Amino acid sequence: MTNGTRVDEPRPARGIAERLLRCAGAGATVSQPAGLASSLPEPRADLGLREGYHSPQVPVEVRLNTNESPYPPPPEWLEALAREASRISYNRYPDRSATALRGALAELHGVQPEQIFAANGSNEVLQSICLAYGGAGRKAAMFEPTYALHSHIAHLTGTEVVQGQRGPDFTLDASTATSLIKKECPSIIFLCSPNNPTGLTEAASTVSSLVVASPGLVVVDEAYGQFASWSALDLVREDVPLVVVRTYSKTWSLAAMRLGYLIGPSEVVRALERVALPYHLDALKQAAGRLALQFSAEMERRVELIVVERERVIAELSKLPVKVWPSEANFVLWRPLELAADEVWRGLVQRSVLVRDTSSWPRLRGCLRTTVGTAEENDRFLAALEEVLS
Repeated sequence: MTNGTRVDEPRPARGIAERLLRCAGAGATVSQPAGLASSLPEPRADLGLREGYHSPQVPVEVRLNTNESPYPPPPEWLEALAREASRISYNRYPDRSATALRGALAELHGVQPEQIFAANGSNEVLQSICLAYGGAGRKAAMFEPTYALHSHIAHLTGTEVVQGQRGPDFTLDASTATSLIKKECPSIIFLCSPNNPTGLTEAASTVSSLVVASPGLVVVDEAYGQFASWSALDLVREDVPLVVVRTYSKTWSLAAMRLGYLIGPSEVVRALERVALPYHLDALKQAAGRLALQFSAEMERRVELIVVERERVIAELSKLPVKVWPSEANFVLWRPLELAADEVWRGLVQRSVLVRDTSSWPRLRGCLRTTVGTAEENDRFLAALEEVLS
């Protein structure tokens, strides 16, 4: 009571206690408020991502560690997006079906809009696949070494992970893979082509063999597909249990937008739509993705530049005391032969060059991975590496 006026003090803890008591029933006792905050529930024990997968964000002048495009989007795209952004009704939900974006992607790939599913990055597409076709009592197969998020997302969705192995040269033997599939009967088979982190593209015959042998859905993750000589898009049909996943983060220079999509049978797309959250794709992102497709010629020229630089980097690495693997992606996997990977990684960082330390990943002991940058960035990397190795 203050000056004759009653002041009600907040009673959050007591209110909680009262509610708990009501739930517990008559005769129950509830501990003091302090005891209510004694501990928090433990999360699931299997939530941790593979140690070492997260890439360190180190302040350097040359960043070649996360396989982004070294080039920003065309300025004309940004101008077009700004105009589009001024016309969005921000008080309204976006088009739930992403009709215009899916129509533009369908036209790009020569399929029907009903064969396109778009989401917040290709990882959300992969998650939707596991939600729709995985889960308790189902399996997902993959072949190591490969993209860490395939197994991680499968685990998060309660899907049992079955891991096969690639050969010593990191290629996938079709007979070995089909034997695993026939034995385990997975609902989902993940292939990454070109494979991250090795850079190798799966042979068309291998993909076809897995489709024939598989009792489930074959998912070809083509995050780096535009840099390769072959694409599984050639195999997509309405009656073929195969889908191809693409991203805007590499070729389209839109990693910051987090946009990915799938091309596959319309029946699969309908299943993914049932597990997607309502209005999951915001209006600005839909516009950004649709407008980017108007600059396909510019993007293709950038891909050509990166492919030329990739081959130059591989050739220069071959002159140094490192083992280098061929690549059809926008990165190169290599292993120093005379120094430890972490020592080389630190030496590069000291020279303001950041690459990816993959030496803790399955079967990649001593390996590092370098994103192909601009000609100037690649020169900085090669010069710094030569100093570190000398």
